[in-house]
Amino acid sequence: MRESPQSSILSGALKGCLGSLDGACIEKLLLHCASALESNDVTLAQQVMWVLNNVASPVGDPNQRLTSWFLKALISRVSRVCPTPMNLNGNSSPQRRLMTVTELAGYVDLIPWHRFGFCASNSAIFKAIQGYNKVHILDLSITHCMQWPTLIDTLAKRPEGPPSVRISVPSWRPPVPPLLNVSSEEVGQRLGNFAKFKDVPFEFNVIGEQPTVPSSPCISTLECSSLQYDFLLNQVLNPSTLKLEDDEALVINCQNWLRYLPDEQNNGASQEISCRDIFLNRIKDLNPCIITVVDEDSELDVSNLTSRITTCFNYLWIPFDALETFLSKDNSQRIEYEADIGHKIENIIAFEGTQRIERLESGTKFSQRMRNNGFFSVPFCEETISEVKFLLDEHASGWGMKKEDDMLVLTWKGHNSVYATAWVPCGFDD
Repeated sequence: MRESPQSSILSGALKGCLGSLDGACIEKLLLHCASALESNDVTLAQQVMWVLNNVASPVGDPNQRLTSWFLKALISRVSRVCPTPMNLNGNSSPQRRLMTVTELAGYVDLIPWHRFGFCASNSAIFKAIQGYNKVHILDLSITHCMQWPTLIDTLAKRPEGPPSVRISVPSWRPPVPPLLNVSSEEVGQRLGNFAKFKDVPFEFNVIGEQPTVPSSPCISTLECSSLQYDFLLNQVLNPSTLKLEDDEALVINCQNWLRYLPDEQNNGASQEISCRDIFLNRIKDLNPCIITVVDEDSELDVSNLTSRITTCFNYLWIPFDALETFLSKDNSQRIEYEADIGHKIENIIAFEGTQRIERLESGTKFSQRMRNNGFFSVPFCEETISEVKFLLDEHASGWGMKKEDDMLVLTWKGHNSVYATAWVPCGFDD
């Protein structure tokens, strides 16, 4: 029996890759698997996965560990098409665990993935609120307010005395790691105790009632997403709910958050506009003195599976490689951190439609979106750049920073990792 052209090409690729741990070769195998899945050739996809299974290892080098998570994601995707069990190494994954506040602090300190954004944003916020006696921060982040003790400490040292600080957080957050074992209210209480110790007047509010998602199997993912989006628009970005005051500086802080907003067209609007753009326009209407936005610098909001796999593999290699430089292969913190990245990979690769919530857009693309929606970028000052460099000096030598237009970009061995930006609405009324 003669091989099909596709099988013949694959055979040649497999022969060149067997026994190889080279990242380019692994990427080639992943792309063959994606191509087979896109053409509905499940048999061919399973053949490639058997080869990947011989390369992948959850306790190997960074490429092997990363491959093991891609394998899990591919198995998950195939199982939706062909539920036949596959006994591969990648067919199990650890359950997500709720962290204590102390564990969360260690989690964000492992690599500067989060602290970079905290540092750049806090410095920009401190500069923007100079001269104000009252500051109101709307915090849209996934790290449970870990950013704010440093800013509170800095404000306590302000020569003219600290302003009063009010932090508002939504009662709903994207269902993604890190997950905490205490409520937002308890987090606020702990922040309040710290602020009291620093003699900073402080108030903490949890905004809105968390949208209740009915348990009926008739409720679709699209309807659930719509409920959460409506909650953010109607309760969180609502001047009366936020209890905005004329003499306060409103700060809107978005850390790894906007990617979880839907970007589909809203056909109910008078003109077709994406839900993400509606959200940004609602932010603009609140007239904040600064909007800080930090996110991962990668383009993963594309429908093509092969493009997503290529981008994802070449991007999420970064944290796996960085962790390799200072943590042993069996370190529990490393395993947990990599598992959280693995769950992200599964969502990017295994799901489509509204179930695929990881929809990153690059810093360059996002910046253009902000300008299109009537925001001006705020350049980071030299003092901010110095503070970020000082932070990076505490970590491995592979970490660096560069400026791209008005963005600050965290890099690992020269590869873009995380971007930080600051914005004001056009015509901001100070």
